[in-house]
Amino acid sequence: MPTIDAQARAAELQRQIATLTGHKLAQVKPYGKHLLIQMHRDDSVDTIARLTDLGRNTYSSAFRSHTGRWEPLPGTGDLATTADLVVFAAWSLPRC
Repeated sequence: MPTIDAQARAAELQRQIATLTGHKLAQVKPYGKHLLIQMHRDDSVDTIARLTDLGRNTYSSAFRSHTGRWEPLPGTGDLATTADLVVFAAWSLPRC
């Protein structure tokens, strides 16, 4: 069961992503020391990225690759900085 603090961080990250992207398709779920960024489309849920709590309000980020492995993004920062990094990286990915 996620802590109240983890749920609050997940809600804050979800608000930041919605503000940065202009839509509410992404939802954030706390999972241990991670905040999982999930896309909800129709009846499916895809976990596409995660932020990992490194302590002292510092996070790292990673995207799930097509192989299912986590590919880290360069850089760390607070929740807002890392949200910016993830959204920027997502918009920079090539579209298939």
